Amino acid sequence: MQQNVVVSADWLAERLDDVHIVDVRDRWEYEGIGHLPGAVNIPFEKFRSADASDAGMLPSSEPWADLLGNAGISEDDTIVAYDDMHGVFAARFLVTAELYGHETLHLLDGDFSSWQKAHETTTNAPDPENVPYQVQDPADTPLVSREEVEAAIDDSHTVLVDTRDPEEFAEGHLPNAINVDWLDLVDDETRGLKSPDKLREILESNGITPNKRVVLYCNTARRISHSYVVLSHLGYDDIGFYEGSLTEWNNEGGDLETSRSGMNDDRSPP
Repeated sequence: MQQNVVVSADWLAERLDDVHIVDVRDRWEYEGIGHLPGAVNIPFEKFRSADASDAGMLPSSEPWADLLGNAGISEDDTIVAYDDMHGVFAARFLVTAELYGHETLHLLDGDFSSWQKAHETTTNAPDPENVPYQVQDPADTPLVSREEVEAAIDDSHTVLVDTRDPEEFAEGHLPNAINVDWLDLVDDETRGLKSPDKLREILESNGITPNKRVVLYCNTARRISHSYVVLSHLGYDDIGFYEGSLTEWNNEGGDLETSRSGMNDDRSPP
């Protein structure tokens, strides 16, 4: 994902006619509460796998292409996605798009609640014309396999990052993992990201530096999507995305640690 992937509300307000905006909230929120002008609605549940064996994981390519094409989006369009949960669901949408070859992607800094404080919303839903959407193989993929994650555990040049909350981490995490809750990167007041300097301070104090490979995991790859977008935004360019996360790891009998090692009790609160 490109650097500076996160864009401000002001940036987007000046480009409403030049981008395709995707609202990933539930339909009732989109219709009943309102949405950004011109935004189409692709709820989170629509772009998760419906297969019980990998619930919550990537959809297959054909349903994904249908979703975007039916929303009037082609593979060359610029997409800006948002939600009302600090961007974590929208980030999952953007990572999915990247993994299927879409290149120009942005996350709205903040979310719907922060947007509506200063900008117009509407309940008028657009009626996009269906267009063909061509899924493509990306030149590079951040996806890593379980075997690569195993190798990362003892690799001094790689930092394994658990993006869940500290309580989940304490109950069981991958060996040698560091815990940086994705919410640690969010500013409660603005609902968007903390400043770049503060983000770098949090990351680097946990050993997550640009000169190392960073491998991310959570439970079902939703929370790592947000952390992945943040790291990309800051210019980190060697990021591993463990799509299977703990769902796959546990299903295959992977070892877990239950100590609190890897947690930084001095971190600033989210």
